[in-house]
Amino acid sequence: MKILLFLAVVMTVSFPNLLAASEKTVPVIFAAAEKSASFEVYGRNMRAVKVQGGELRGCFPDQPGEYAVMSGSHILREGRAGQEFNLQVPPGCRKLYLRGNVSAEWKPLQWSGDEKIPLAMCSKVITVNAADFGVSPGETDAAPALRRLIDHARMLDAGGVEKIIVSLPRGVYHFYPSGAHLMSLYISNHDQQDFLPVGIPLVDVKNIELDGQGSTFVFHGLMQPILIMDSSNVTCRNISIDYATPFYAEGKIVAIEDGKTTLEIPERFSWCVEDGKFYTHGDGWKVRAGTALGFHEDGRMVATGRAGDAYWGRKATQVSENRVQFEQDARRLGFDVGQVLVLRIWNRPYPAMVLHQAEDTRLENVVFHSSQGMALLAQMSRDVTIRGGGCVRGDLRVHTAGADATHFSNCGGHISVQNALYEGMLDDAINVHSTCLSIERVLSPTQVELCFMHPQAVGFNVFPVGSTLQYIRGKTLENHPSLGKAVGVERVDECTVRLTLEQPLPEGIGVGDSVENADFYPSVDFAHNIVRSNRARGSLFTTPKPVVVEGNKFIGSSGSAILLAGDAQGWYESGRCRNVVIRNNLFEHNLICRYQFTEGIISIYPEVKEPASQKERYHENILIENNTFITHRVPLIYAISADNIIFRNNKVTVDDKYAPMHDGKPFILKHCGKWTSDYPGKEAAEPSASR
Repeated sequence: MKILLFLAVVMTVSFPNLLAASEKTVPVIFAAAEKSASFEVYGRNMRAVKVQGGELRGCFPDQPGEYAVMSGSHILREGRAGQEFNLQVPPGCRKLYLRGNVSAEWKPLQWSGDEKIPLAMCSKVITVNAADFGVSPGETDAAPALRRLIDHARMLDAGGVEKIIVSLPRGVYHFYPSGAHLMSLYISNHDQQDFLPVGIPLVDVKNIELDGQGSTFVFHGLMQPILIMDSSNVTCRNISIDYATPFYAEGKIVAIEDGKTTLEIPERFSWCVEDGKFYTHGDGWKVRAGTALGFHEDGRMVATGRAGDAYWGRKATQVSENRVQFEQDARRLGFDVGQVLVLRIWNRPYPAMVLHQAEDTRLENVVFHSSQGMALLAQMSRDVTIRGGGCVRGDLRVHTAGADATHFSNCGGHISVQNALYEGMLDDAINVHSTCLSIERVLSPTQVELCFMHPQAVGFNVFPVGSTLQYIRGKTLENHPSLGKAVGVERVDECTVRLTLEQPLPEGIGVGDSVENADFYPSVDFAHNIVRSNRARGSLFTTPKPVVVEGNKFIGSSGSAILLAGDAQGWYESGRCRNVVIRNNLFEHNLICRYQFTEGIISIYPEVKEPASQKERYHENILIENNTFITHRVPLIYAISADNIIFRNNKVTVDDKYAPMHDGKPFILKHCGKWTSDYPGKEAAEPSASR
């Protein structure tokens, strides 16, 4: 609508004035009457509302607390309970964000007045020099100035500019929680926080490219480094992300004597010992490290054969400025002198980058050196493209991301990841899945209550009104052939959603079964990447849209190189695979440690409670061809509940570098359907392979 409005008042602006905030007051079409608005819950302390006019009047909730009305990058008004406010909506804002206890009741907001529309620009592509807005390298907090620049980009987009290129002089930029934009958002697969101090909020923006020209962004304390939300056509390129203090510590084993292990920890890590307990700490945080993961000095993971992580919580004693001794025998856990242990916790407070309700996002040469959770978490977003970059070790470290390198939860469109390097992570290079919710109560034939079943996946809006519903039988994971529609969605609490259905619940679906959103299934290509020396899996896919895994090198991942998963009983991460092509990849010594469903180099392992009761298998149409396997004696394929697996024209070289698994059988298939292979050992499939 805005584009149509300003076309009637087009004026030519000379080049020196392109950065000026020229505006023209244009009557909005609905300005004859005041309008109220409905709210959408985003986090424990934030909801959003669509902008419906140029002026907003309202009143903060009566419940005690502090409240704020915000744009995507700044506070517009703040106050206490019961206070009235009146504000002009900044040009270009499509949403406003209301911060405060989400259980507090906001009175209807009133929109009126005229909307300010920036004058149309004479150029369709504008480059903005960040230095002109005070954004410069150095120890000074870059966040406030960069947020002012984001405001300006939002205004330029409203003026009809097709692309805004924000160019940062190359250097090292620092970001601190004190200068962050405080927001609140439920983030899938992470520990839920009341607030997110966001360093770079690319929120409610369109058509913007942030080019760091090789810069490094260094973040301090506990914070959400980058949030891309309610956006479209956003590109980040030539940026490296790191932390002033990593969320973990690394120590070289210098001695193992008398059942005790001594580590030497470099100065780049912050740690202490209190009451015999080992802690890592930073600005505003201190956590007790209780697990260890081993790496050789050249970065290869230590092949312990175990789960990968080892319990490392016994008594610690600081013996010198940079050495600590643990009353624990590292050799009994498969480690030795000269190796490096990563001492960490399981907490995931913040991903390094979050995409929420983002469309057409592109990351080019974006490097994650470290994270306090996953490196990239995308949820309820569409069409994500990654070229180059990845999770890359920095500053002589062996560890990068605290969990998955890239994680796509309930995304749609197409996901394309190419030419990236992923190393030293504590989970998958890529994980693509839906989130299914358990049916806990059937209130009527057309109304059900659903529950999020994992504490790290709650609250976010999986089912917008109008969503297509896929019903899943809990015991067999079979997808019901009838799809439904959600015509009403009510949030009961952060774990419970009440759905009103367009048609009655299908026969045979009830309590204990699950529902997922069939509108958020992405197709995927994962091509020409290097995945090496990480814990768990190289990649994980659960989506019925086409998946192509091509031309990658999977080297030394502790578990499976590829996992096709699915469950409705643990993480409730679903999305059966219907069309997967795995070709022209190198698989070199994967599966050196057992960890969660990693029973084969390619593991097809949905968690089916009653596979013998299935009438159809969960995954199907899996083509594995023209790959090279260099492996010790472990299964090439381990499969449960799969149909039409084809294994052909693959080159396999077997050695005894590591201990065998499953007696060295190349194939193990359980409760599977059609299976084709031109490789010897097909007969090793277990008798339960037939239906």
